[in-house]
Amino acid sequence: MRIEPYDPHQLDAVIRLSLRAWTPVFDSIQKAIDLDVYRELYPTDWRVSQQKAVEGVCAAADTKVWVAIDSGSTVGFIAVKLDLQSSLGEIYMIAVDPDYQRRGIGTALIEFTLDWMKVAGMSVAMVETGGDPGHAPARCTYQKLGFGLLPIARYFKKL
Repeated sequence: MRIEPYDPHQLDAVIRLSLRAWTPVFDSIQKAIDLDVYRELYPTDWRVSQQKAVEGVCAAADTKVWVAIDSGSTVGFIAVKLDLQSSLGEIYMIAVDPDYQRRGIGTALIEFTLDWMKVAGMSVAMVETGGDPGHAPARCTYQKLGFGLLPIARYFKKL
């Protein structure tokens, strides 16, 4: 497995792997919040908004994106944003194809970007994730890599 800078010709592969990776996450979110709220947040199919989010991140000038390649296939990606004023690097988006999960690819992507952040002058790295069961593997990875949790409560109500 190798990590290389994202190239726009990889967009379809990144979208496909992301949607596959996030299916259990969105299933979990749907069970974790009020169904009416979920339907307001994702009025059609969550895949539509997430595809747009991935497309936006991959095209954003303020975001650096890398992909994980294994046996010639794009199997993961990570997107990072830097705040130069606060010296904060944010892992903004990450996904690993479910067929390649639990092989250390997510960990390798994160370690790669943490090293890149240090070289770029960042002093703190941040990543956000959900507290629902679907995000448990992500939380485990972040904790294993030394990220500390700041508990934040986010409440939703359908109006």
